[in-house]
Amino acid sequence: MARAAEPQGRRRGGSVVAYFTSAKFLLYLGHALSTWGDRMWHFAVSVFLVELYGNSLLLTAVYGLVVAGSVLLLGALIGDWVDKNSRLKVAQTSLIVQNASVILCGIILMIIFLFKTQLLTLYHGWLLTVCYILVITIANIANLASTATAITIQRDWIVVVAGEDRSKLADMNATIRRIDQLTNILAPMAVGQIMTFGSPMIGCGFISGWNLMSMCVEYLLLWKVYQKTPTLALKSAKAEESELKQLNVTKESDMKPAEGVQLIVEKDVTGFEPQQEKEVGCAARIAEPFITFRDGWVAYYNQPVFLAGMGLAFLYMTVLGFDCITTGYAYTQGLSGSVLSLLMGASAVTGIMGTVAFTWLRRKCGLVRTGLISGLAQFACLILCVISVFMPGSPMDLTVSPFADISARLFENEPLPTIASPEPEMILATGMPNLLNGSTTPANSDPEMSPEPVPLISVSLLFAGVIAARVGLWSFDLTVTQLLQENVVESERGIINGVQNSMNYLLDLLHFIMVILAPNPEAFGLLVLISVSFVAMGHIMYFRFAQKTLGKQLFVCCTPDPKTAPDSSPPGNTSTV
Repeated sequence: MARAAEPQGRRRGGSVVAYFTSAKFLLYLGHALSTWGDRMWHFAVSVFLVELYGNSLLLTAVYGLVVAGSVLLLGALIGDWVDKNSRLKVAQTSLIVQNASVILCGIILMIIFLFKTQLLTLYHGWLLTVCYILVITIANIANLASTATAITIQRDWIVVVAGEDRSKLADMNATIRRIDQLTNILAPMAVGQIMTFGSPMIGCGFISGWNLMSMCVEYLLLWKVYQKTPTLALKSAKAEESELKQLNVTKESDMKPAEGVQLIVEKDVTGFEPQQEKEVGCAARIAEPFITFRDGWVAYYNQPVFLAGMGLAFLYMTVLGFDCITTGYAYTQGLSGSVLSLLMGASAVTGIMGTVAFTWLRRKCGLVRTGLISGLAQFACLILCVISVFMPGSPMDLTVSPFADISARLFENEPLPTIASPEPEMILATGMPNLLNGSTTPANSDPEMSPEPVPLISVSLLFAGVIAARVGLWSFDLTVTQLLQENVVESERGIINGVQNSMNYLLDLLHFIMVILAPNPEAFGLLVLISVSFVAMGHIMYFRFAQKTLGKQLFVCCTPDPKTAPDSSPPGNTSTV
């Protein structure tokens, strides 16, 4: 018995070692390191900019506008660059540019924190302004490189590592999202503690050091994944669409590695022939990025999953998320930073539950129907947010002018409100100061005024709906992500996902503009109703996509035959979904 048990124990130990050295686990580890650094930096840079510019949101707002505008305009170009170069080159270049930019930005911020007084006196403060411009520019470059990394790893590498197994692809997508959920909470908390008990300068030094170490480890992990997955070296520029669109179609077994290498060489060389380069004029070179931008959006529109991608983008036009807007509103309604941190933790838990629900629903009902069920679940939960607008404690009053407070202060020659120094618990809970009342302290925090307590029924229903809706939200997000992975041809994955990122940023930018036009808490209820309307429109678009894809079998939800692909299409439908 002991001898029989010994080989079994060795097999188990060998399987554990094999998993921890597999390309899949190494990809997870590299993504965890990358996401941890990203979340720390995105949290810290906003606080740094507020701290540097006299506790004002001006630099933070400019930074957010520059980031959103850059991805909106350059998303297609970034995706096209991803498509035109080898996978390893794209991953390594974007990794180095991203981390080097963050390190350089951290060093500049440390210099500003150390010599801010001296910089103010040099050239009438223009040198300090130049430093601010440098910080925002370099941070924007880091964000663009991060976008390229996300496109190549999460939309391309993961598909190749999963191979022809859709279930494995779904599990990997869900695991990636769980890592995102955990780092969204833990990384800001970690760097927030360092900044609270140390100083902003120490925070800059820590983030710069982390990115330097992380860059070296991630570079090694990418190389290991590339070595363990030979198919990553095979990147064709042109292939029959039927071969590349269907993930479960058996690939040609007689393809030789040399053919795959030749495809890459042809792709890199044909666009840069010396004779063509001489013939191309200056005007054509200037026009090339605009042509790429146009072609990317046209290609995105012609995709079979266009409506599904648009449906996902419309979900970004909402104030019903745990960003600075919603948490700032909650703070005006009397919720403390500690309560908000607990609510954010609960939202992370429901987000992870959404990834679990996605894998289960996909096995039971198929990929397209999973998106329908997830959308219905999200919308049903958001009904609580609609109800909260009309419940006791809701400050909704459309008769109040959004700019009444600003106008009164201007006519009375009073200074406009600025942001007080962020409290540690508020920093840890929200990652941003309060944007709605221009302060990090609640509106009812003055003991001398002693206002009546605000009923919590409205804000409780609001956050109950937001937290519960994240189960459907993340399941729907994973559904659309996998639809894009499976149905976009390999040679267009980069540019199509780049345009998808641009659409997401466009709707996200519109939601911030919406808040700027109605910034007072009395108008927040209207923003909630508009947000739910956009979510409904997004899911209507997805319903139309599902209807066109599945036809009469749309509402037939049965357990698929395990011997067949989980997302088998109905007879006569050539789409993989």
